[in-house]
Amino acid sequence: MATKEVKLPDIGEGVTEGEIVKWLVKVGDSVKADQPIAEVMTDKATVEVPSPVAGVVKELKAKEGDVIPIETTLLVLEAGASAAATTASAPAKTQSAPASKAPSASTPAFAAASSKPSNVASSMASGAAVSHSSAELYPPAAEARVLATPATRRLAREMGVDINVINGTGLAGRVTRDDVAKSKGGTGAVAAGAPSWAPISNVPRMAYASTQANAEERVPLRGIRRKIAEQMQMTKQVVPHFTIMDEANVSELVRLREQAKAAAEKAGAKITYLPFVMKALISTLREFPMFNASIDDQAGEIVYKKYFNIGFAADTPNGLLVPVIKNADQKSVLEISREIVELATKAREGKIGLEDMKGATITITNIGSVGGSYATPIINHPEVAIIGMYKIDWKPVYKDGVFVPTQVMNFSATCDHRLIDGAVAANFLKAFLRRIENVGQLVLDMV
Repeated sequence: MATKEVKLPDIGEGVTEGEIVKWLVKVGDSVKADQPIAEVMTDKATVEVPSPVAGVVKELKAKEGDVIPIETTLLVLEAGASAAATTASAPAKTQSAPASKAPSASTPAFAAASSKPSNVASSMASGAAVSHSSAELYPPAAEARVLATPATRRLAREMGVDINVINGTGLAGRVTRDDVAKSKGGTGAVAAGAPSWAPISNVPRMAYASTQANAEERVPLRGIRRKIAEQMQMTKQVVPHFTIMDEANVSELVRLREQAKAAAEKAGAKITYLPFVMKALISTLREFPMFNASIDDQAGEIVYKKYFNIGFAADTPNGLLVPVIKNADQKSVLEISREIVELATKAREGKIGLEDMKGATITITNIGSVGGSYATPIINHPEVAIIGMYKIDWKPVYKDGVFVPTQVMNFSATCDHRLIDGAVAANFLKAFLRRIENVGQLVLDMV
């Protein structure tokens, strides 16, 4: 029967690769045209990839966690076949594998490695041996009880070495990179010193494994969490950060927001402090344009932005995302409030698109609703600054000879020292807080 290769499509927006976060189908499944087959993440946004045609899944060409370029084959479909026929036509060596020991013909081999670590821990406690079926995947997926770092496991996969049968020489029997490199010819043979008559995978490892290993849970670093890790690590390596902090008297701002809440509720919107802070920030950016800029490292140029796209950090179940309010200077506080709620909801539900998180010129991170007095946020590269706003608290302020109970909010500005000097940052923060404290000026800025 005819087969059809389903490839990772060009998603656009300059995306060149995607990470397979989750397979939505398995070998043997019948799929319809336009049915989602996989969740793929690109640049912090997760999208569902549909099948262009109907058919039966014959083969999955990658596993969850793999990062593949666009136009790479995701899976192979058999057009016009039934799931039963596909299962019946599976290779005999796959069918003959014991059902209790290896994945079934309709299950991808790597699925066995994605079972919950708690199940693996119970297997370790009983000292049960786990056999491997090399008929479906080679090298076999590493057992969770094989002690090795992610980098070592990846090296083993790239060399075609079965890490499960290597006798680790590291602490507590951990398999090291040297152990992988010294294994015989990348054939998956047992490293020197291991008995040839007894595969190491059939020997209980409790004798040399740490007693704390049973109390550990290991999960793959993938999806949004991996993208965040990569972005933050790259930014810290490229950008020389420094942070300046100060507090603002926000008593008048609190009153202004309380007055606006009633009108906003009648209009079906929710007003927070963030839209007011955005407006104060935009006015300050006009005064200090180097904060609304980026550095083109390849061209060796400073790019000053004449538009104001304000990113805001949104905490979601999958990790930190940064939706963007486009052209915020052209929108009212009420319009910004509605857009913040809409984008934050989409982010939490995993429905936010790439376009909603692109093009920010500067970012605000707000942990005030959670708590915390100060922090040193990491800049969202290629931006050159990030503004932090924190919790509102009461503080006695000495004024006209007496202490007056005052509501204060702490703010921070973390800057890229390649473009912004300390004195410039201090003047920027001073001008920004002056607008936060002066409600009259803030209202004028919003007109």
